Amino acid sequence: MAKTLSFGVLHLGTSFSVTYALTGSMAVAGAVTFIEPLANTVLHYFFDKYWDHPRAQALRARLGRRSARSQLAPQA
Repeated sequence: MAKTLSFGVLHLGTSFSVTYALTGSMAVAGAVTFIEPLANTVLHYFFDKYWDHPRAQALRARLGRRSARSQLAPQA
């Protein structure tokens, strides 16, 4: 849990620093720092729903087979 919390603090610090460096605005940097994780959380919910969808599973299976075949192909 300590590692997760440490990474969270690092992520927020990075987000604030990069946004402040780009905009020069503490207000914008602060807003982005808190809005971005919220947006990621919402998007992650939908990503998880799609990840478990049968079509997504079939696509991953097809791509996995294609990748395995390309690794077995003789190199010229």
